[in-house]
Order: sequence, then C-alpha cells, then structure tokens
Amino acid sequence: VQLQASGGGLVQAGGSLRLSCAASGSIFSINFMGWYRQAPGKQRELVATTTSFASTNYADSAKGRFTISRDNAKNTVYLQMNSLEPEDTAVYYCNARGTYGDSLARFNSWGQGTQVTVSS
Repeated sequence: VQLQASGGGLVQAGGSLRLSCAASGSIFSINFMGWYRQAPGKQRELVATTTSFASTNYADSAKGRFTISRDNAKNTVYLQMNSLEPEDTAVYYCNARGTYGDSLARFNSWGQGTQVTVSS
C-alpha cells in the first residue's frame, strides 16, 4: 500500500494550508490514518489521527487550529491547518494502517512527506 501526500508549501504566519494523503493498492480496510511531523533536529511527533470509527486525536499544539478528516471512498485523509505559526514548520508525514490483499495482511505505510514552511 502506497501513500501519496500533497498540499505543503510556504505560507505566512496566520495563514492556512490543507494537506492531503491518498492511499492506493489492494486495500481491504483502513483502520487508522494520521499525520505526523518532523522539524529539523527534532523527533517525529504526532499531529492528529483518526480511526475508522471517526474518532480523532490531536496533539495539544494542534487543538483548535488543525482538523483531520477522511474520505473513506477515496482512501484519503486530510489535514486542514489554520492559524499557522512558524513553530509548525516541519515535514509532514501521513500514516495509514489496515489490511490489504486476498489474505488480509496488515499494512503500516508512510507517505513521502510534504514540507510546510511558515514564515513570520
């Protein structure tokens, strides 16, 4: 299963961006989708996640500013980011977990990352 992320870019502080991540392959089900980020010199950290039951979880830094959503028909997860701050500058990675193929094997796939840069 492959993930293709898009939507990153350069934005001024206070601006907005919408990230997208589409999963492709012989997917049977996706139980979990999420966004993580990694800033230079820092470890990768959770930003927001969503499950097949539509429950969501946000990092404290994302609460009230970011919204995660998914389109199950398109196997796509989105991250709407508002009120962006320079501290949000990072490479954003999407993650998806579920089952695929005739044998319903489990997968845990990562996207290639998309750069988000917020200028002050």
